[in-house]
Amino acid sequence: MRITRLQLRNVRRYQELDVTFAPGFTVVRGPNEAGKTTLQRALELALTRRVTSTGADLEELRSWDVPAEARPEIALEFVQEDLEGTRTGRLEKAFRGQKGTVRLEIDGEVITDPARADTTLAELTGVPTEPFFRSTASVHHHEAADLDRDEATLRDRLQASISGADRGTSRAKRQLDRAIRDLGARGERNPGRLKVAEEAVRQTAISLEQGEAALGTLAQDRDTLSGARERRSSAEIALAERRALLEKARQAERLQAERATALERYERYRTAVQVHEQIVQLNASHPSATPVSVLRATTERLRELDGQMRELRAALSGEVDVQFEVPPEPTWRPLSRAAIVLVLLGLAVAVGTEILQALSIVDLGQLGFIGGLAAAAIGLVLAVVAWWLRRGDRVQRELREAEISRRLRGRSQLEQELREAEAEAGGLLGSIAQPDLPATEALLEAEEAHVAQIDRLNAQLEGLVGREPHETLPAIRDAASLEAEQKASALEALGPIAKEPRARERLEVEVVEQEAALERARDDEAGARARVEANTVDAEQVAAEAERLSVWREQLAALQRRARVYAATLGGIERAEQATMRTATRYLEKHMGRDVIRITDGRYRRVAVDDRTLDIALFAPEKADWVPVQRLSQGTLDLVHLAARIGIVRLTTADHRPPLILDDPFVTLDDDRAARAVQVLRDLTGDFQVIYLTTSERYDSAADAVVELSGPTLQDPYVEPAETAPGGGLPRA
Repeated sequence: MRITRLQLRNVRRYQELDVTFAPGFTVVRGPNEAGKTTLQRALELALTRRVTSTGADLEELRSWDVPAEARPEIALEFVQEDLEGTRTGRLEKAFRGQKGTVRLEIDGEVITDPARADTTLAELTGVPTEPFFRSTASVHHHEAADLDRDEATLRDRLQASISGADRGTSRAKRQLDRAIRDLGARGERNPGRLKVAEEAVRQTAISLEQGEAALGTLAQDRDTLSGARERRSSAEIALAERRALLEKARQAERLQAERATALERYERYRTAVQVHEQIVQLNASHPSATPVSVLRATTERLRELDGQMRELRAALSGEVDVQFEVPPEPTWRPLSRAAIVLVLLGLAVAVGTEILQALSIVDLGQLGFIGGLAAAAIGLVLAVVAWWLRRGDRVQRELREAEISRRLRGRSQLEQELREAEAEAGGLLGSIAQPDLPATEALLEAEEAHVAQIDRLNAQLEGLVGREPHETLPAIRDAASLEAEQKASALEALGPIAKEPRARERLEVEVVEQEAALERARDDEAGARARVEANTVDAEQVAAEAERLSVWREQLAALQRRARVYAATLGGIERAEQATMRTATRYLEKHMGRDVIRITDGRYRRVAVDDRTLDIALFAPEKADWVPVQRLSQGTLDLVHLAARIGIVRLTTADHRPPLILDDPFVTLDDDRAARAVQVLRDLTGDFQVIYLTTSERYDSAADAVVELSGPTLQDPYVEPAETAPGGGLPRA
């Protein structure tokens, strides 16, 4: 393919650009920022990128000074030379994301489908992808060494160039490798088919073994279930018998308690009837017709009158004795006078002693003071004794005066009081029909004893029956007697169990033991039943598992055979690819050697390319050994990699001829090597179109056409201000 015309719209700095290229060697020259890289990028996108792409690089490719809705558009005209002859065509691409459009016209056929258009372009250029294009025919500045952008595609192209057909070995290797991984994956989340089959065989074998074991266990569990049912039935019968006996024992115990209660009630009401009869008799035979409270008050009054009369009679039995002698002088007066004298004298001596010592007239020491205080203390003691004697004399005088007053009272008054007392006593005795006080007291004592006995019987009766009406007591007594007889008859009807002592306790223990035995029998039966029900495997299931195991083993064997076939095929492809790569690298070494000899003027004549990594080495005459190109100068490195790319393009494109787009790969070469390198490019124009992007004029003479691009002319109108912001900040506008 030879591009004759390129048109750009809204691509970086170009809102509109129309460029014409020569079919052979075209130099595109311009200063920095003239848009040379933009042209190279536009050609790459036009030949390899789908118009519906939405990459960020496409958004960055849009011009800065265009409306927001504007998007990059690229159009190119080309000439295609192949075995069918020379054909012309035109390609238009508008990159608008999902709304992008393409129009490819060749030999009158128009293609607008993006996928078909890209496929047709790949067939015309021999370049399948953008990374492959950039690793072979499109060389960016300082990217001459990028030979592995799309290594898989490069290896397929090398394989096709050797074998004569595109066999897609990389795709086949990926598919085989993926198939092997899918078969042999051992992960838990995404296991391979081999692991699935192995796991199925293992699980089925385990299931079969478990099924066979379950069949044997099932027979044992069924025998166990039958025995457990028999034991459970026997336990239920025995428990029913024990419960029936226990119910009789409890009924007997209840009847005995009820009979005892009835007997107790009978005895209580029988006693109550007897007590009531005694109370009736006692109420009818009181010793005194007078109530006990009246009799008690009368007796108390008689006792008071009897005492009063005895005193009056005693007073009237003697005469009044009056003495007129003058009593002697009381003995307390001389004692009180002596006490006063001692107190005064003691105080005077003590005070005088202190005064004499204070005046320093006579020094008596403490003797006078202590003696005075002692005399005063003795006087105080005598004063207390005199006071006590005086008090006793006054009391005796008062008693004597009272005795004299009593004796001097009138005899007629005493006799009158005695007559009144005797009359009142006679009236009280007459009211109770008793002759004297002792008879009254005897009657009171008898009546109180009689009333106390009645009260005691009433209390006993109330304790027996409470407030029960007296007339109902015989009926209740008879009913209790009848109930006791009925309970006794019922006990007789229960048989021997009613007479056995502690029968209920014994039977309760037996029932508990029998219930425990029944519960164990039920648990055994339930366990046996659960095992039988849980053991759902039967002979048919075991047979099905055996058949399934056979099927899985066959599948596993088939998958293992397939895995071995895949591995052998992959190994064969890798060996064939290695052989292909050896053939390709020998081809590269041969053609690169010729170009390197021409460009280096014979300094380096031998080139070695690694069969696996495509690493390049040159034979250095000074060292007499191979040297990796990375250890040589940058200029030599660039020209060697350029020669490698040219060789790879010749080898991989076969009968296709994509345009070679070079972004000044010779910028590090001296003039002589650059001239020789350009001559190599000139020699390529017989097969390839060469578009060389540079800033130098030294390649113009060798070019078939020179496209000159002008650099940007707009400048920032900003003027440096005269003053700066305070504190050394940004300049002021």
